[in-house]
Amino acid sequence: MSGHSKWATIKHKKGAADAKRGKIFSRLAKEITIVVKAGGGDPGNNPSLRTLIQKAKSVNMPNDNIDRAIKKGTGELQAESYEEVSYEGYGAGGIGLVVKALTDNKNRAAAEIRNIFKKNNSDFAAQGAVSRNFERKGTILIAREGRDEDALMEIVLNAGADDMSSDDDGFEITCTPAAYNDVCAALEKAGIPTVSSECGLKAMTTTNISDATVAKAVLKFVSMLEDNDDVQDIYHNMEVDDSIADQLDE
Repeated sequence: MSGHSKWATIKHKKGAADAKRGKIFSRLAKEITIVVKAGGGDPGNNPSLRTLIQKAKSVNMPNDNIDRAIKKGTGELQAESYEEVSYEGYGAGGIGLVVKALTDNKNRAAAEIRNIFKKNNSDFAAQGAVSRNFERKGTILIAREGRDEDALMEIVLNAGADDMSSDDDGFEITCTPAAYNDVCAALEKAGIPTVSSECGLKAMTTTNISDATVAKAVLKFVSMLEDNDDVQDIYHNMEVDDSIADQLDE
């Protein structure tokens, strides 16, 4: 084992997501509408749409919500106009954060998100200062639950995954964005459920945090950002040391 666990933050994030399910669906709907406007409403011809539909299904977003978002993108239903913007900065312990937002008012979004940074004793960093340490990757987590590691590895590697690592909690599969849909489809065909599945930014190097106070401060920062209606995704490079994982929900 590595001595630190991504599962602790995933479980913490999942609990928070369950309490904010309506916002999760709203954010996915905005993304779906935008990629449909750019690439059309047929998932077979729009890889970005396929990726988002997979992500939506992984959080049990109703099909009606997905269909409505697609129709907004094709023009069958009226839709707002959104712009994508990003912000970068640092949290407690020097943890780097990249915030992706979709907004119909860039000035409002910048002011509100900057205010959240300031409340967490931070401010925006220069563009690229943090994001240069991230790369776009598909990342899928699967619970161990007695699963045969060799069989799982064969499935995902044959589908185009780059790598699969494991620890006591389960397996982490990584792949290129181009292979993400094929890997997800192979897992679905094999009847293997995922704990977490997304195609987004992944830190190339992580910072191990063994101080529960610091870890909680970062998670509070992330939670405050997630409460903002314009924020779509937050990426960070924190790894939580196993020694403090159980303290995060206290």
